Amino acid sequence: MKMLLIDAGNSRIKWATVEGGLWLQQNVLENVHAPALSMAFSELPPPDRILVSNVAGENVAQVLSAACAVWHCPIEFIVAQARQCGVLNSYEHPAQLGSDRWAALIAAWHLELASCLVVNCGTATTVDALSAEGEFLGGLILPGVDMMRSSLAAGAAQLAQTVGVWREFPRNTADATFSGSIQAAVGAIRLQFEALAVRGSVRCLLSGGAADKVQTHLKLPLVRVDNLVLRGLQIIGQEN
Repeated sequence: MKMLLIDAGNSRIKWATVEGGLWLQQNVLENVHAPALSMAFSELPPPDRILVSNVAGENVAQVLSAACAVWHCPIEFIVAQARQCGVLNSYEHPAQLGSDRWAALIAAWHLELASCLVVNCGTATTVDALSAEGEFLGGLILPGVDMMRSSLAAGAAQLAQTVGVWREFPRNTADATFSGSIQAAVGAIRLQFEALAVRGSVRCLLSGGAADKVQTHLKLPLVRVDNLVLRGLQIIGQEN
């Protein structure tokens, strides 16, 4: 069975084709170029199933549906469940958990089968705690590093967004805003890691397009896992 897996995030759309557990093709497109998906998908083999995690809104959902219409294959937009693929969802309203976070948690559980902190650094940074029993305990959502910097530039006239580098003690405004954004993300991740570590051994799974910006500063037991959402979609598709 051929599956087309699609991860539509706030900034980028990633996709992969999978058959027999093997990844055959994968690619990525910026959301601003989403209308080009029809051309990109025309080069793919017809899938038997299409599984989508979409957190980019209704307009992107319509673009995805139009791009996939040529195959006459129904699109399955993933929604978080109360329990799925070995993971228990303890969100107050399980279906309100973002499909990207849910798929990433499922992928993390199948990779680790142990307690871990699932961190995705993208437009937003999400920091989700998974127990040693496979229970999603809860998590944080905070602005991504670039969003923090752009919001500062938009809200403070003297903090125009310019390129900076990380410094422990910044001595210019560009470095101060960049380093502050990095430290804010790192601090949130470390605090959640410490809170989860009280329960026992834990390590951090780090993913996302902005992961490089925070990884060297975390100083935590971690493993870098790209495409966690797509991996989770694959597991969901294989189980169902």
